[in-house]
Amino acid sequence: MAAVEAFGVVAISIMVASYALEKRSPIYIATFALGCALAAGYAYLLESYPFFVAEILWAGIAVARFRRVTLGTRRESELHAGGKRSKHSKGKDRFMHQFL
Repeated sequence: MAAVEAFGVVAISIMVASYALEKRSPIYIATFALGCALAAGYAYLLESYPFFVAEILWAGIAVARFRRVTLGTRRESELHAGGKRSKHSKGKDRFMHQFL
């Protein structure tokens, strides 16, 4: 197996495993984003540009989802501690939710 093929196998394996485990912890969402970025690198090496673009988009969506999940957890804990959310952040959450 060539080095590029091994790189692709590792990238796709990271993606599949982290996608299967993402309900367990937000770290798996971040790992999925990393796997997508690695898969995009693999696609670039193969000169498969449509796949490259698709994987970059998936990586971006995963990063946005990771941020939403981790920031949402932080916001909930701030609310329990007496912090307040602005009316603008509520609208932003609703807006981003329709994409993720």
